[in-house]
Amino acid sequence: MKILVLCTGNSCRSQMAEGFLKHFNSDLEVVSAGTEPSSEVHTKAVQVMAEAGIDISEGKPKNVSEFINESFDYVITVCDDANETCPVFLGEVKRRLHIGFEDPAKAVGTEAEIIAEFRKIRDEIHERFSDLYRDEILREGGA
Repeated sequence: MKILVLCTGNSCRSQMAEGFLKHFNSDLEVVSAGTEPSSEVHTKAVQVMAEAGIDISEGKPKNVSEFINESFDYVITVCDDANETCPVFLGEVKRRLHIGFEDPAKAVGTEAEIIAEFRKIRDEIHERFSDLYRDEILREGGA
């Protein structure tokens, strides 16, 4: 099964979702991309995922245009902007979903408050993508 997780910057939410999906099932072919990719994966996203036992430190933000010609079982947007600007794929997309999350990179406050926001979003992503994996992906053949 082939899955694309799409966000704007591809530095936080989509990278975390990609990490969780790969962690749930290493046989899934999962990539993430952005409509306007950042230069690197956010260090706090790497930190909070490491706390959850998942290493996303080797992730690199990619432009969605790299994947326009490919087919996917799922294209999942995780931010409203990417949902609104999601390109038309030339390959087949069997299911297109939007599972939106707030952007932890926009959090303000003390260092403790900002990292708490990253943890909150990480946990929300884990919960929603666990449900998606269990309730839909596994039922469809899972890998």
